[in-house]
Amino acid sequence: MSRIFPRSAAAVTSGLLAAAVIGGVAAAGPAAATDNRHGRASARHVLLLSVDGLHQSDLEWYVAQYPDSALARLVHGGTEFTRAVTPVPSDSFPGLIAQVTGGNPATTGIYYDDTYNSQLLPAGTTSCAGVKAGTEVNYTEGLDRDPTSIDAGAQLPGLPGGILALTAAPQTLINPALLPVDPTTCTPVYPHSYLKVNTVFEVARAAGLRTAWSDKHPAYEIVNGPSGTGVQDLFTPEINSTAIGFASGDWTKDNAATVQYDSYKLQAVLNEIDGYDHSRTTKVGTPAIFGMNFQTVSTAEKLPRSDGLTGGYLPGGATPGPLLARALGYVDASVATIVEEIHRRGLTGSTTVILSAKHGQSPTDPADLTRIADGPIIDGLNAAWAAGHPGAAPLVAFAVDDDVLQFWLSDTSAAAAAFARTFLLTHPAAGKAIDGTPRTLAASGLTAVYAGDGAAAFFGTRPGDPRHPDVVGVVTHGVVFTGGTGKIAEHGGSDPQDRDVALVVSGAGVAHHEVDGHRVETTQIAPTILALLGLDPDALRAVRIEHTRALPLR
Repeated sequence: MSRIFPRSAAAVTSGLLAAAVIGGVAAAGPAAATDNRHGRASARHVLLLSVDGLHQSDLEWYVAQYPDSALARLVHGGTEFTRAVTPVPSDSFPGLIAQVTGGNPATTGIYYDDTYNSQLLPAGTTSCAGVKAGTEVNYTEGLDRDPTSIDAGAQLPGLPGGILALTAAPQTLINPALLPVDPTTCTPVYPHSYLKVNTVFEVARAAGLRTAWSDKHPAYEIVNGPSGTGVQDLFTPEINSTAIGFASGDWTKDNAATVQYDSYKLQAVLNEIDGYDHSRTTKVGTPAIFGMNFQTVSTAEKLPRSDGLTGGYLPGGATPGPLLARALGYVDASVATIVEEIHRRGLTGSTTVILSAKHGQSPTDPADLTRIADGPIIDGLNAAWAAGHPGAAPLVAFAVDDDVLQFWLSDTSAAAAAFARTFLLTHPAAGKAIDGTPRTLAASGLTAVYAGDGAAAFFGTRPGDPRHPDVVGVVTHGVVFTGGTGKIAEHGGSDPQDRDVALVVSGAGVAHHEVDGHRVETTQIAPTILALLGLDPDALRAVRIEHTRALPLR
């Protein structure tokens, strides 16, 4: 991710046991109605697993290669939605928020994990009178009290294994001096307060049900929702901290390190299935809504090479390479372990498993990759603006570019937006293929640029909204904005490979195997969770605004 401001696997259970477990999950319980509104519960527990980067094509490939795998039995025992898509931008933050609120960024207000808001005040502001509005809204690892430590500064002993003792209230691990400030109250804006709508966790808690979730940064306390109390047991070891025991940097730079990192969250989920909190310290009962995200597949798609294995896909982009195949095997082993534990605890007939992804990744074909440094593009735009506007601030106030281009402008006039759009569409960009061969792409490596009111319309929000980018560029397929060579794929844009993800619902409430080829959205996961639990999907504000329907489970 480019930001400018300004300027070891679990063991696989035996095939027969996995078949019995997952087959049992599939057979249990009556079917849930397509849009069950506060009806009879089909499940007592819903386990959401988000495998970041998991395309539907990856799942299909793995199931075809390993027909007796845990993933295959999950698919064959439930409903598989083969045309599921994530929101745009296809970043982790809006991707997860879609799953737990039922809303797209225009409704939730969450466009990325690192953005800009023209109405908030800079972090660290303590006296708000007369302070100029407009600031970065950074909800990444940069908020941690100590972003170099997997405990984000909690100073736990015995790390990394001791990380399971991490607090269930990660908002306490955030340094409030790094948060943007609300000009009305002159107080820091925590991630949960920035979210404009409520979450499934809040609805469940209001109904007296227990909630838990595991994710990759303390900033994921955003899933608590505006109340700040949606998730009772929120486990967030810092993925971008120094990977203890590995020489790679953080836990994402070596796929084996990512496996180790994901295994901590996996253990937390297993403890919760057993009725404990994530640390296995206190007996609290199995949550009604819980789950985790896996990062292993995502890093295997991004890394050119790790652990002696080539990352990404084989030429052609249809077949996972050796590193990615191993990562998919790890996820399969984890699913087998989870489902076995559900069965062992007698929860098979009362638990529904939902498997999906916050985002995909592109490009899959290594021949399609073009790396472009976005710095020269931004510098060129600012220089062109300065030439006609002496003394003006740089036009690009903030930028976040992965395989999407997003600018927030210091001048939000229609004229400035048009200027930026024209520049981008007429500016050639120098890039490099995966082997380092130079490539020059027209129009800054973009196929379309939306600016000003056009950017608002692109996201479906009102002009003048202080949150959305003032300029958004749709990249030519294969373009990744990076000045280095550390990754061969990214996400964040609107490319089909960013958005087309796996989505399977299996277990209580799903009576038989079904393949649904209709287009569905991952926003539909949220009302589905509530419907399965017998709660009213309309209790979610985003569901009411967008008329988001539960997934059709027959």
